[in-house]
Amino acid sequence: MKIIAIDIRLIGRRRTGDEAVFLNLVRELLLLETEYEYWLLTDRKEPRFLSELQSLLGIRDHHAVRVVSLWGRNRFFWNLVSVPLFLFRRHVDIFHTQYILPAFVPSRTWVVSHIHDISFRVFPELISFSDRQLLALFIPHTMKRADMLIAPSSFTREEIISRYGVDESKIAVVPNAVSVDFKTSLRGPLDLEAVRKKYHLPRRFLLSVGTLQPRKNLPLFLRAFAKIEGKLPEMSVVIAGNRKGHHFDMEIDRTIAENHLEKKVFFPGFIEQGDLAAVYLLASAFVFPSRYEGFGIPLLEAFLAGIPVGASDIPALREVGTNSVRYFTAMWFAQRRWWLTGGDIEILPRLNRRGFFCPTRLHHGGAQRRLRRDWLFPLTPCKQRTIFVPTTARFL
Repeated sequence: MKIIAIDIRLIGRRRTGDEAVFLNLVRELLLLETEYEYWLLTDRKEPRFLSELQSLLGIRDHHAVRVVSLWGRNRFFWNLVSVPLFLFRRHVDIFHTQYILPAFVPSRTWVVSHIHDISFRVFPELISFSDRQLLALFIPHTMKRADMLIAPSSFTREEIISRYGVDESKIAVVPNAVSVDFKTSLRGPLDLEAVRKKYHLPRRFLLSVGTLQPRKNLPLFLRAFAKIEGKLPEMSVVIAGNRKGHHFDMEIDRTIAENHLEKKVFFPGFIEQGDLAAVYLLASAFVFPSRYEGFGIPLLEAFLAGIPVGASDIPALREVGTNSVRYFTAMWFAQRRWWLTGGDIEILPRLNRRGFFCPTRLHHGGAQRRLRRDWLFPLTPCKQRTIFVPTTARFL
């Protein structure tokens, strides 16, 4: 039986985009009837965590799946020692990871790497020195050694080609999708008021979901909201994300203090997957002010929830949102401060008066048909394309 090893270290760490992609991708891949055995590599050994992981992935009774705990919580040790030793000692046919490949991989192993975006190359000053060193050391190696790179959008594919000189033939575009859990929650009965109380959410609010890193551009959103707060006295802002996450943007707290928004901005923390759909449904609108993205799953989640969407006018979000989003322009200035260009400063108060293009509301007008249906609905095409890429090139 051929073996596919997958690096699943991110699963269970309460990150948003990249963890959600890998979690759902692994779960869906394991549902396929294939000739492969899956070895899931993690740096955790605690029995409780491993038990929760098996439940999360639904693999307790899966005969073709094995969770493999390797020593090495340090990222350098993991990539320089733990995984190389494992791959050389075991005959692994395909190794699937994201971003960083181990320093040494046997030539017999076919390597696939997910590259969600290359924001670290575009804005290196927004990440820590240690991360810059790690990425500078391993990313060029990944681009060269990987047999196949998976990008979530055509924009990310072109960025990889232009900034790393990678041959376009080794990059496959596999768009992300909304998770099965999210869609199931939307279809089932939801106790919205229970979710509101659980996360202490206000009655009316503009929602932002994701990591709280500088590239997410949340100070721009907060400054814009401060300018129109008087016109929308009942409106608040909810920023859902882990404040203890990697590269938290300290400018967020400074912006709140400078604009006296302490009573208007709410941080519910990480939203559990089973509650996320309800939080979207409770929101008046979704705002996505990122400076740089590789895809933008929250756009799709907001579309399915049927709420208006406002997003920064950047290539990846244009590719995903097409004409179903009201876009605004963000500009980068010195001292890491984000501002709206003059003509768009009144974008937020017009949310309720004019509304945004929303695919749920414009279904018969054709807006939804312009969206990629495999992004909005089944995760199956994504998993099938992902498994198709390495297996056809390697074995068929």
